[in-house]
Amino acid sequence: MKKPSFRRALLAGVVSLTALAGPVLTSPAQAQFGGVVYDPTNYAQNVLTAARSLEQINNQIRQIENQATSLINEAKNLASLPVSTISTLQQQIGQTRQLLGQAQRIAYSVQDIQSAFTQRYSGANLTASQSQMVAAANARWQDSVGAFQDALQVQAGVVGNIDGARASIETLVGASQSANGALQAAQAGNQLLALQSQQLADLTAAIAAQGRAQSLEAARNAATEAEGKARFQRFLGHQ
Repeated sequence: MKKPSFRRALLAGVVSLTALAGPVLTSPAQAQFGGVVYDPTNYAQNVLTAARSLEQINNQIRQIENQATSLINEAKNLASLPVSTISTLQQQIGQTRQLLGQAQRIAYSVQDIQSAFTQRYSGANLTASQSQMVAAANARWQDSVGAFQDALQVQAGVVGNIDGARASIETLVGASQSANGALQAAQAGNQLLALQSQQLADLTAAIAAQGRAQSLEAARNAATEAEGKARFQRFLGHQ
């Protein structure tokens, strides 16, 4: 009677051990700390998810920073140049034009030139009376003197603009070198071009005034020579 009981007890123990061993071998590795179950697989997945989320946040931050930098650069490119020399250039050009407008005797006008040459420089004066010839010669001399005076005044005005042009160049070059954006650099360049145009206008005015004086002097010499010949012919005719 004792042997069957022992066998039954042994069989029951094996079954119990098998039942206990089965869950241990098939279940994932887990640990329990203070009543909290620790699952390494879930922990690794959570860490990977958090890292990916952090990377996305960093990418978004970089995109925002790039957009902010782009907006700042666009604002710089749209900023206007804080200095301007246009009013100074316009004033200098106005002074030169005023000097040209003050031309004595014969103005810079095709109609005035034609009228003056008809009255004082043409061959019609060769048949005029002696007193008329003298009056015409005196008028031509006044034309030449006035033209040379006008040329000197224009030249003096041009020279007077040099200091202002130098100051404008220094201001614009400094502004272009410290320009924050494309618009400021372009505006500085445009003002430098305007300054160059003003200097070319001054040079043109000086050359025109000098050429006018030389042309009137050459015309006066030619008219004087022609009248001298006419007077000499008259003198021979009276003998």
